[in-house]
Amino acid sequence: MTFTRTLTALALGTALATPALAADQIEIKYTTASVPSDLHTKAMQVFKDELEKRAPGRFDVQIYDSGSLFAQGADLDALQRGNAEMTYLSYQLIADAIPAYGLLTAGYLFQSPEHYRAFLASDIGAEFKQTVSDEMDVQLLDTCYLGTRQLNLRKARDVQTPADLDGLKLRMPGSDAWLFLGSALGAAPTPLPFGEVYLGLQTGTIDAQDNPLPTVEAAKFYEVTEQIVLTSHLVDGINIAINNETWDKLSDEEKTAMTEAAVASCDWNNAERVANEERLVDFFKSEGLQVTEPDVDAFRSHVQEVYFSSDRSADWPEGWAEKINALAE
Repeated sequence: MTFTRTLTALALGTALATPALAADQIEIKYTTASVPSDLHTKAMQVFKDELEKRAPGRFDVQIYDSGSLFAQGADLDALQRGNAEMTYLSYQLIADAIPAYGLLTAGYLFQSPEHYRAFLASDIGAEFKQTVSDEMDVQLLDTCYLGTRQLNLRKARDVQTPADLDGLKLRMPGSDAWLFLGSALGAAPTPLPFGEVYLGLQTGTIDAQDNPLPTVEAAKFYEVTEQIVLTSHLVDGINIAINNETWDKLSDEEKTAMTEAAVASCDWNNAERVANEERLVDFFKSEGLQVTEPDVDAFRSHVQEVYFSSDRSADWPEGWAEKINALAE
């Protein structure tokens, strides 16, 4: 065989092999409702890049943001039906499916990004992840820090205690756990999809929204609001989740690569969010917003009293609150 014919044969062999290689790839549709500028949306690309480093050519990760594939709240159903493989899964949605885990959504429970990870790495964290797998058919790979949630008001007002929020139409995501938090803060919780929040603030459909400061910046809510109230009522985390249908197909090495990529993406996200939160108070002030600090102790005691005296606390795993508090020490 001549050199030219050898090259031709090699090229033909490569061309014939390429479709087979592509067919062997594991397709991962990774969906979120968050906008492209949000950090945990950007972290999805970090996940994709890190997974490619650890398992070259093995996965075809397709990223869908801004609810372009499934609307907020519908992505979990999509995972469970097999219409998508990965999404971010909030503790609030988990609590809606498994009421005992409503504890994990309580205001002022978790204290830092590290606290979430310490919980997941603990014995009760392992029990939590196994129950979520058994009852919701998804695996939780890591918790990414979403930031510490603050109140963002359309019109400025004097807010010192929860009583000062009486009658305030506070936008919350439309799950029971989120709406309960809004009530615990003293406001009138109003469910509204994330994509409608900007217009709702602009037109007065809602009086306020709660989100971490980086989300307020990314979604440009500061353009249609006058005040940030630093209640710090929830150190918020969101889980990277993959459905069991996909997870169970993976080899041990692929599962390790997937988990390590998820941790790397959360590492990137967490570092960026902490740095952003440190600069954003000054940014919002420069944009003309009032940034105020209420009586946080009054908010904390009121919110925890509402949670722990509610009927829902009867379902919470006994002793878990104390164990989670101890993990922060």
